[in-house]
Amino acid sequence: MTTLLIVVILAVFVAALFVFHKMQQKHLKFSTRVFTALFAGIIFGGILQLIFSTDDPVVTGALEWMNIVGSGYVALLQMLVMPLVFVSIVCAFTRMKETNKLGKISFTVLAVLLSTTAIAALIGIGSTLLFGLDGASFTQGAAETARIAELTERQSQVAALSIPEQIVSFIPKNVFADLAGTRSTSTIAVVIFAAFVGIAYLGVKRKAPKEAQTFSDLMDSLYKIVMRIVTLVLRLTPYGVFALMTNVLASSDFNAIVNLGKFILASYTALIVVMLVHLLVLSLVTVNPITYLKKALPALSFAFTSRSSAGTMPLNIETQTKAFGVDDATANFAASFGISIGQNGCAGVYPAMLATIVAPTVGVDVFSLEYILMLMAIVTISSFGVAGVGGGATFASLIVLGAMNYPIAIVGLVISVEPLIDMARTAINVSDSMVAGIFTSARIKELDRSVLEDPNAVIDAQ
Repeated sequence: MTTLLIVVILAVFVAALFVFHKMQQKHLKFSTRVFTALFAGIIFGGILQLIFSTDDPVVTGALEWMNIVGSGYVALLQMLVMPLVFVSIVCAFTRMKETNKLGKISFTVLAVLLSTTAIAALIGIGSTLLFGLDGASFTQGAAETARIAELTERQSQVAALSIPEQIVSFIPKNVFADLAGTRSTSTIAVVIFAAFVGIAYLGVKRKAPKEAQTFSDLMDSLYKIVMRIVTLVLRLTPYGVFALMTNVLASSDFNAIVNLGKFILASYTALIVVMLVHLLVLSLVTVNPITYLKKALPALSFAFTSRSSAGTMPLNIETQTKAFGVDDATANFAASFGISIGQNGCAGVYPAMLATIVAPTVGVDVFSLEYILMLMAIVTISSFGVAGVGGGATFASLIVLGAMNYPIAIVGLVISVEPLIDMARTAINVSDSMVAGIFTSARIKELDRSVLEDPNAVIDAQ
């Protein structure tokens, strides 16, 4: 009977995938298909949750097969991270018209990313205190216990490194190993290596223009190939989102979600305030917040549903250049740096909230200025090297909690609602990188305001 029920569930799942395929053939908007898949996954997973329990063999057996689609989609997004980062950074150098602005572009992008991360940490602290979560305790079930055991082992590796040693770990020792993503800091290491390649290109361009042009043409071709691969993968988004959301709803413990309801509300409140900060930053360079929200919506909605900053990177760059009028070099720098440095949601708000929740349990006064400033500083430093596809928030939280010498159990206790919060966190991460690009382009006087103010210059995720 169990096998029969699994087959029936999988038949419904396959039928839904076929419907998404037919929607694509009818050329429905990409965003429409993705959000349809999102809500269909919520409904389908919810129905499975109501009919069966989370640990029912029928559900676990069906989800194991469905995860081929969901986990496969995430794996393909992870496959894209290193090639995307490398070619985007190098092409930022090859497409740069005025090399004397390189330093200003890099400095301004990093300044925006890191300063907003510090502010996001402060907002996370404030939201935790506002909702009275400091010192809060959450229910620990079997899933949470298993997660805590796993994190304890992982944290021991992180805790073995001091902050100076963590900074040294960003430097690539074996670029091929980092391109393979073998280290937690591989993304930032590839960024650094790509920057060296770009700087070397600028040196060759002055002394051997012909060879430099050959390299530039090669990188342009490689960029187009990588972007084509990205297109092929992103076409699978509706299928991946449907499978992922079905898994989230069917395997989530609703009692745990209710127990953590205040934490979810506090998280979303903090993330909304961070978005308001982004709009304030844009107003400093006279960019209309309403215009930004309208034009950024396709990229932000894709980030929300895919939960992948790296997967959103091509759409991020295209939105910056074709919808906001950001110059190519700045857009590539901002999008590339944004998936590995200063992610406001995953590396700013989230670790700060967890640290503030657990601090009173070890006798720390969370209202003291010393605690707040120290946590903001540690969160900002720890935001370097956060991966752009899943796990970044956990990694950042382990570093922050380890640096503050706090227990890490809180990271495992909120596992039940992690996917629900991660969607909004990812959208905020992508927003921050776009804000950094727009702000920087305006500061170096390269922002094409005719494009920015054109209401028809909007990029669809298609």
